[in-house]
Amino acid sequence: MKTFGCLVYKSFLLGMASIALLSGCALLPSVHPRLSGNRAFIAYWPPTDNTNQLRLAVKDNIDMKGVVTTAGSKRLDRAGVPAEKDASCLAIARKRNVQIVGKANLSEFAVAPSGFNEYFGTPSSPLSKTNRLLPGGSSCGSAVAVASGMADVAFGTDTAGSIRVPAAWCGVVGLKTTHGLVPLDGVFPIEPEHLDTVGPMGKDIASTVKGMDLLQRGFAGTFAIVAAAKPSAKELRVGRLTLTGTDPKIDQAVDEALAKTGFQVVPLDDDFRKEWEQATKDGNTIATAGVWISNKRFRSALGVSARTKTAIRAGQLAYPTSYEQAVARQVAWQNTLKEIFSKVDFIALPTLQTPPPAIPAISKIGLLEAQMLNLQNTVAVNFAGNPALALPIPLRDAEVAVTSLQLIGPRLSEVEILNAGRLVEAAVKK
Repeated sequence: MKTFGCLVYKSFLLGMASIALLSGCALLPSVHPRLSGNRAFIAYWPPTDNTNQLRLAVKDNIDMKGVVTTAGSKRLDRAGVPAEKDASCLAIARKRNVQIVGKANLSEFAVAPSGFNEYFGTPSSPLSKTNRLLPGGSSCGSAVAVASGMADVAFGTDTAGSIRVPAAWCGVVGLKTTHGLVPLDGVFPIEPEHLDTVGPMGKDIASTVKGMDLLQRGFAGTFAIVAAAKPSAKELRVGRLTLTGTDPKIDQAVDEALAKTGFQVVPLDDDFRKEWEQATKDGNTIATAGVWISNKRFRSALGVSARTKTAIRAGQLAYPTSYEQAVARQVAWQNTLKEIFSKVDFIALPTLQTPPPAIPAISKIGLLEAQMLNLQNTVAVNFAGNPALALPIPLRDAEVAVTSLQLIGPRLSEVEILNAGRLVEAAVKK
């Protein structure tokens, strides 16, 4: 079965490579007329002047009543069917009359980790003033909207890293919530039964807390209590996970941030690393199969990109052969993390193994998408269902002077993770 799983993965890589070569013959599309200038938004509604209302960007796979949910797709955009009601995750924002400034851009059907979108255009990371860098995906528009100051907070979705990856490559904070904490009705699905989550993004911890307070009533008040009770990192134990293939400068940046914050750092051993790697494989299998489960009706549809169709077909291979086996290992992985969290408060590692690359030509994006599966250190957390925070930290002697620390906590520890992130944020600014 392991051999077949490898064949599924290789077929996906070969398919992406083939699509890359084919798409090189196509012309790049013009920017969609409703897009904001930096392509962060698919539909943008400029905020009212002289208002203190919180500005919220909503990823365009989350339903808003009366607005077309495009899920980043030409097909759904051209169909033009408005949502009949809001997704449940918007209920608090509506009640508080938060100013929703637009529907944020994303990879088509939220399946691509690069943030590339050939129909609506690809927003670029603001971390470089000279080069157009990939924003990360799939919540690329949400991250760029926050990083560029067009929104105070944003909602994204995270199936295998889709909040944390763009947060990392755009220099903002992103929180993947505990699976099941935030309702998913009205959210365009990938794998809602085991992986999909909705979470907030902000320019800093304080903004992200405000975003989380729009998803869980009373969150900000609870956070304030915990922050007052735990003003120091000295009593907090952090398990440090190191993975092969990470840029040494990024590992160094993570270690320096943890040391400067004052955590008690506990190295995690090779046995746990091997279990993490297996969980990553299983999470990728479930996510790949989920693309098929949720999008099989689009496998031959007009207006759906060739790259997305390739991802759907890869899921078609994975579902009958390795999906159930991966799901069967989920409880064991969850128990492994429970055991780890009996010894440490959080797990720390880089969110991504490299800085953001330049946005490639459309002829090369397929190969890069396949490589992204090995660059993001995020999917094992989704497989467990635990919350995880990505926050920016300094990166020395690099063209992009920012990288991202990922903190993982026990289930339903969003308050504690954000408080730990607050301590890191304050320490690295000194």
